[in-house]
Amino acid sequence: MSETRGFADEQSPRRLLSSSVEYTGRVWDVVSEKFQLTADGEPLVRDYIRHPGAVAILAMNDAGQVLLINQYRHPVRMTLWEIPAGLLDIDGEDFQVGAARELAEEADIEASQWNVLTDLFLSPGSSREALRIYLARGITEVPEADRHERTHEEAEIRTMWVDLDDAVQAALDGRLHSPSAVAGVLAAAAARPSGFANLRPADAPWPEHHSQHSTWPQGPVSS
Repeated sequence: MSETRGFADEQSPRRLLSSSVEYTGRVWDVVSEKFQLTADGEPLVRDYIRHPGAVAILAMNDAGQVLLINQYRHPVRMTLWEIPAGLLDIDGEDFQVGAARELAEEADIEASQWNVLTDLFLSPGSSREALRIYLARGITEVPEADRHERTHEEAEIRTMWVDLDDAVQAALDGRLHSPSAVAGVLAAAAARPSGFANLRPADAPWPEHHSQHSTWPQGPVSS
């Protein structure tokens, strides 16, 4: 067996000296923390975004097409082709339940078959945002009377079913910029040869999400 088989990222909490919220926002906060890499190391200070985490969904129909949604993103002043996604901002909500809710709200569809496609940190040098991307199959439409009324940027959402190979090529060509869409379509393409049999179940553990472990302090820690 190759020595590179089975490698993985690992939890590595360091000695925390202090933690304070420097900015409180509508969705996320900015936290400043002082810590040490080693017991006798110099104190370091890092600021980061305290984020609730998110889920995204690569929906695939029986023809092997994936659903992309087009939405305006103000920070980059662009409309992006993305996949349905949303914040994990409901306390105690199951991750997959939240994903199903977002899929129905943003794309007016439901799915009967769910797997974990991949897990990411979107910008680990500046944010604790953890993202879980699901593969959703067994697609049906939400009845018209039960559909979510979208507002603001979501009111402009357009949807498009795209062959998976075309979506992969768009990612490689630089025509897709959403990290969840790029990661989702590339992961799906990698999993397709096995018939997606190598994917994790929808309820697979997600220890990287901050709600699943105690290494994220809730307030200042004395030295």
